Amino acid sequence: MAQMTPEMLEEMKATGIISFATASKDGTPNVVPVGMIFMGDDGNIWLVDNYLNKTLANLKENPKAAFYIWTRDYTESYQIKGSATIENSGDDYMKAVAIAHSKKETYPAKNLIKLKVEEIYYVTPGDHAGKKL
Repeated sequence: MAQMTPEMLEEMKATGIISFATASKDGTPNVVPVGMIFMGDDGNIWLVDNYLNKTLANLKENPKAAFYIWTRDYTESYQIKGSATIENSGDDYMKAVAIAHSKKETYPAKNLIKLKVEEIYYVTPGDHAGKKL
C-alpha cells in the first residue's frame, strides 16, 4: 500500500476541491469536484458523499478511483489511485456526518467513501512525470 506524505496531505487539504475520477463497469469515465475530502482515522482517504450520484453508482460497479493534488505554487503534482468502499452506518460514518454538518448543517452526508491508497504517481511536467512513487 502506498502512503501519502504529510506534505501531500497538507496540499490536499489546502487545495480545497479535488477532481475525483471513477469509471463504470463498462469503462465510462466520470470526474466530479469534491470538497469534503480528508485523511480518516483509519489511514484511508475519506470523502463525504453529499451529491455523488454517478460517482456512487460507478463505485458500486467498479471500486477503482483516482484523484490528483497539486501544490499551491504549482511546482509539484501527484495522482493518487486506489480502491473505494462505501459506508452509511457505523462509527466512521457518524464521524464523517459530524464533519459534514460542522461545515453546513444541511449537507445530506449520504455516504462515507473510503479510498485505500494503492498507487501514487508524480505527474509534474518533466523527467519524473508518470513515475510511480
